[in-house]
Amino acid sequence: MVRSIESLELELLGLPAVDRARLLDRVVASLDADRARDEAWDQVAATRDSEIERGTTSALSGDEAITRLRKELL
Repeated sequence: MVRSIESLELELLGLPAVDRARLLDRVVASLDADRARDEAWDQVAATRDSEIERGTTSALSGDEAITRLRKELL
């Protein structure tokens, strides 16, 4: 038997929050087809974190990063 999206949605929204969160994680993971890209970004983040901890670079606030990006795009 095929369920409609609406009936599945109603059933899922009736689950406890912890179960919905776990299900959401699994659904998102199933959509993430580019693991190599994710691993590359994880490596960039780890390298950046290490540089910040060593003091060889400094962190920017989100607002400052967006301001700089906007200036570069203009």
